[in-house]
Amino acid sequence: MAETPLPISVCLIANSEAHRIRRALDSITGWVAEIILVLNDDVGDGTDEIASEYGAKVFREPWKGFMAQKNSAAQKAGQQWILGLDADEVISPPLKKEIHELFAQPEKLLNFAAFNFPRCTSYGGRWIRHGDWYPDRQIRLWRRGSAEWGGIDPHAQLVVNGNIGRLKGDLLHHSMEDLNHLVRKTISYTDIFARQKSDAGLQVGLATLWFRPLWRFVRGYFLRLGFLDGWQGFSIAWLGAFYTFLRYAKVRELQLSKRIE
Repeated sequence: MAETPLPISVCLIANSEAHRIRRALDSITGWVAEIILVLNDDVGDGTDEIASEYGAKVFREPWKGFMAQKNSAAQKAGQQWILGLDADEVISPPLKKEIHELFAQPEKLLNFAAFNFPRCTSYGGRWIRHGDWYPDRQIRLWRRGSAEWGGIDPHAQLVVNGNIGRLKGDLLHHSMEDLNHLVRKTISYTDIFARQKSDAGLQVGLATLWFRPLWRFVRGYFLRLGFLDGWQGFSIAWLGAFYTFLRYAKVRELQLSKRIE
């Protein structure tokens, strides 16, 4: 006997994700009432066809930035609750079970506008459960009309009007394909950070370049027990320190170039 779908609209945004979106869709098919995908209008790798196989409603739109694109998907939701998901994320069986138990308690649902849960990322063949990458709690389940995406691109954050509950099950994150992918992603994020902070007038001195990266490594590797994740934990802590140095160095570079101009 098929289970009754929960009154949830799963909202995704995607670029060319044909190589990995099936895993995300497999984790939600059959137990949510609606799947909505907002796809970049220039995608031609078959992502839309795969999503349609799973019964998703596909909308092609020009890229507007992470926040605007995610809000556009949420605005199309027809169910009482919305679950935000990325193409490289999977609802784990324990999290699915916990969500079902939550919806079996309507009185508990009334007390909260949204729920967060930990996100666990796979890197170098290991699930990372310490350091700066975990628990990485994400607010992804919310009552329609009670929240919208805000923050600073590309790090969109859900802004909630109401109480936020906590779930324990993991959202599984298959973001980091390999070390090259992590380095490329790190560099692209530093460019965005540098432009935003430079435009905001942030001033970066030598003390910032010295101590912020050092603190980032110490915090992630020692204080947050990143060393328990083996060589992957060391790699993450070191790259986190490098990322911190690089983004503030780029801000300083921009501020010095403006002085020359």
